[in-house]
Parts: sequence; C-alpha cells; structure tokens
Amino acid sequence: MELVSKKKLVVVTGRANVPLAQEVVAALGEPLGEVHLATFANGEIYARYGESIRGADVFIIQSHSDPVNDHLMEQLIMVDAAKRASAKRITVICPFYGYSRQDKKSEGREPITARLVADMLTVAGIDRVVTVDLHQGQIQGFFNLPVDHLTALPVITNYLAEVTAGTDVVVVSPDAGGVKRAQKFANHLGADLAIIHKRRPRGTINVAQALHIVGEVAGRTCVLIDDMIDTAGTITSAAELLVANGATEVYVAATHALLSDPAVDRLKNSSIREVIVTNSLPIPSEKQFDSLRILSIAPLIADAIDAVFEDTSVSEIFQGENF
Repeated sequence: MELVSKKKLVVVTGRANVPLAQEVVAALGEPLGEVHLATFANGEIYARYGESIRGADVFIIQSHSDPVNDHLMEQLIMVDAAKRASAKRITVICPFYGYSRQDKKSEGREPITARLVADMLTVAGIDRVVTVDLHQGQIQGFFNLPVDHLTALPVITNYLAEVTAGTDVVVVSPDAGGVKRAQKFANHLGADLAIIHKRRPRGTINVAQALHIVGEVAGRTCVLIDDMIDTAGTITSAAELLVANGATEVYVAATHALLSDPAVDRLKNSSIREVIVTNSLPIPSEKQFDSLRILSIAPLIADAIDAVFEDTSVSEIFQGENF
C-alpha cells in the first residue's frame, strides 16, 4: 500500500488578541480554526478543538497580554489539547512573549522567568516557536527546538521614513541594552545613532532615570526605539531629556504596547510628537489617544506561518535581520 501524504494547515487563536489572529488568517486566505474556549467558575480554563486536527500542522496564536498568567496558561492548555488530538506538528505563535524581561539574574535569589516559560511550553509538547521582537535575542537559546524570531522593523521603519522625510533624523536608544536594536533602525533610516545613559535604582522595578546623552541631538528629529512600552517611565523621561538638549521633535517607536498605568497619562502629557506601536498586543479604546499610531504585524506573521508550513526560509523574509 502506498499513501501520498497531504499537509493540513490549521490556525487557531486563544482569547488574548483575536483581531490580530483574524488579520493573520485573512492574509493567509485561510479560515480560523474552530476551538471552544471557556472558563470554569473557579477560574480554570477549558479548551476543545471543534474539528479533527489529526495529522495537521497546527499554529496556536496567543499574545501573553494582561492578564498574562491566564493567557499563558490558556495557550499551554491549547497545546496539550492539540497534542492529545494527534496533531502532527504544533507551533506556538507568541507575538508578545510573556515574562521576557526576566531573562537573567540581576540580583541574588531572583528567578529567570523567560526560561521558565520556555520550559513550560516545551513540556506541554510544542515543536516550534514563532515570536516577535524578544526583549533579548538570547531567549531563543532557552529552547531546544526551532525558534523563529520575527521583527517588526520593516513595518515600523517604512512608517518612520514617511513621517520623518526631509528632516535630520537621529535614532536614539533609551539605554545601553537597546543599542543593537537602535543601530538596525538607524541603518534602515540612514540616520545617526545616539544613546541615553539610564540608571535604575537598586531593588526597584518599573523605575528608571534618564541621565546623560551620548551623541548629537540638538536641532534634530529624534526617534526613540524600544522593544516595549510598559509604564512609559523610561521613554517619557528620555524624551524630556532629548527636548531639554535641543531636539526639535521626538518620535517614539516600540513593538509591544503594554501601556500599564500610568503609561497613557505620561505619554499624553509628554512632549512626544507621535507614539508608534504594533498590534502585537490588544490596545483597548480607553488606552488609545490622538498621538498613538498602531501598525499591523499580521502580514509578517502570515508570511512566517506560510514559510514554516511550506518548509521554506523564514529569515529570507527579513533579509537575515530577524536575530
């Protein structure tokens, strides 16, 4: 007996960011897979696939957004359900990878939660991970399986090139850890690079002070680049420092908009011209404001899913800049 194998693509989503998943499947020209999700009275999560996924290539989209623990657990449960339903290959797509900021020990007796999340996903039974703009690229090394690290750089730089056209642009990293990321943006925009020296008081979280600028910003359009905006303390203090040093306009660009309180108030009351983010995380209407621009990364994720399903190169989509 000889059988000709056929590949079946199934894309499903958790409840964290359904609009993004709908954009992804629209770009793929595929329907969104049927999965029933519910929450028991005591907070436990239930998942059941509404169609056979035996032998299928299953992609599970879920951003680890607020409430991050619920959405992470929901994705783990969906992985377990897919594994027990005999899916051939399970790929988790995490547009925002939760707990990524704790990727090393900064002080004694701290956890490394980025590794913990990787271990949980691996034990649940995944075969591959697709994520976007990790806090640090070395998180890929926490997995002993393929990781496709996508970047929103092309989407954001295309928009920045339009809004800053004809101005003298300098790309600014808000701290030393983001220099490599900022340099890539500067290369694409044909701009200079500046760095802000930041200090985080010992023993604190969500507290940072912008102190000094390395580079020339006076009389120039500054573009602050970061991977995420949480409480916006770092980015707004950096913007005020740039303005105080003679910057004519300040734009802020980040992939992930967590916008935890009091981020919206800080951004609205700052001297920032425009805040540019992506839809890797859902942004409710009450957190949106006039100077906020939300760009879609759905085409990038759709291209990555297509490449993984067809067993072609994902890095070629980004000309090798997705590391």
